[in-house]
Formats: sequence, structure tokens, C-alpha cells
Amino acid sequence: METPKKNLKTIVFAGTSISHEDARKILDVTYRPPVIRCDVDKAAKNGYNLIGIIDGVFFDKSAVSHREIIKVLNSGVTVVGGCSMGALRASELDSYGMVGIGKIYEWYRDGVIEADDEVAVTTNPDTFEAVSKPLVNIRETLNAAFNAGIIDDRTRKSFLQIAKKTYYPQRSYLGIIKKGIIDGVLSSEKGEELLGFCKDREVDVKRSDAILVLKAIKKLLEE
Repeated sequence: METPKKNLKTIVFAGTSISHEDARKILDVTYRPPVIRCDVDKAAKNGYNLIGIIDGVFFDKSAVSHREIIKVLNSGVTVVGGCSMGALRASELDSYGMVGIGKIYEWYRDGVIEADDEVAVTTNPDTFEAVSKPLVNIRETLNAAFNAGIIDDRTRKSFLQIAKKTYYPQRSYLGIIKKGIIDGVLSSEKGEELLGFCKDREVDVKRSDAILVLKAIKKLLEE
């Protein structure tokens, strides 16, 4: 793959894992809402030859297709992905030339996680802001709580199973912990402690990966 030059016309699909306002503080390019089917093809036809995919639609509308991305890659467009839909597609298409960035991409690539709903959330239709918690964040936050001595390994695994069994639009720390208390995983007192930890010290791996994608694109543009 040829090294992109700084005059590349760049577009990034995001808005859920990181707001357009915050993203522009890192990389001042064109931003569009989470990607859906045909968006990548349209972007390429409009002259964008560096496309970043962070967020995308999973279930409400048709997701961006593999064929669509492969088509633009074959036409010479550079496609960089990570964080959410970008991580999924990059893990599936890196052998075709799509550039994958971040921890979540690596997890999908290496088979650590497999399900699409690991990164899926429900969003505000007007702002694209997430109103549920992604399983990847829940997973990492529970790991952090274990490492901090808030919960033991058995409790960590139990809550992760509860989270996995919860339909993705309904995932929240409050709901998961309430279910754990009902199931006798831990006491109400310990549940309050864990909830406080999750609220104050959540590990937002999706936002971190979104920032890595933006920095990677910025680096490409500066080369």
C-alpha cells in the first residue's frame, strides 16, 4: 500500500464513541455520523481517498458491507478502522489492505472476542450519543475493579456473564449490578461499592481506541 500524502481528502465516520466536537480537537477533517451501507462508496465517489471508520450502525439499518470496503480499497482509497464498527471490519478486511487500529481491533483479530454486540450500543437518534454501555467497556471496567480489589475473580466472571446475557440496548452498570445482587453474586453493600467504582473509574476502551484511530489518520496525513 502506498504511503498517503498530506493532501489526501479525508472523512471520518464517528459520533458515538467520540463526539465530532471532541474529534476535531484531535483531527480537523470532515466528519459524518456513524457509517451505514453505501456511505463508504459515496465517500469515495465524492473524492475522499482517506476514509476513517470508527462508529457504525449495526442493527437498525444495513451495516457497511465488506464488499463495499473492498471495492474502495481496490480503487486505491486508504481505509482506517478501529474502536467499534471500524474494529469489526478491519479485523475482517486487514488482509485486503484495511488498516486496523487499537485494542478492540486486536481483540477481534486475535479471536479474544467475536460477537458484534461486544461493541454495540443504543444511541440517541439526534446526537448519536450512547445511552447503553458496550460490553467491551463493561469487561475492562470489571477487570479494573478486580485489579483494584473491589471484587474477586469469581464475582468478576459472574458479572461478565450477566452482562453477556443482557440484551445490548439494556446494558448498564446499575442494571447488571442489581441483577447480581438479586442472584446473590454479592451483597447490596458491596454492590453499591462496585457501582460507585464503575461510575467513577469506568474504562472507556472505545473512546481510547477512537482517539488512537484519529491519531493514526493524523500521522498518515503528516507523512
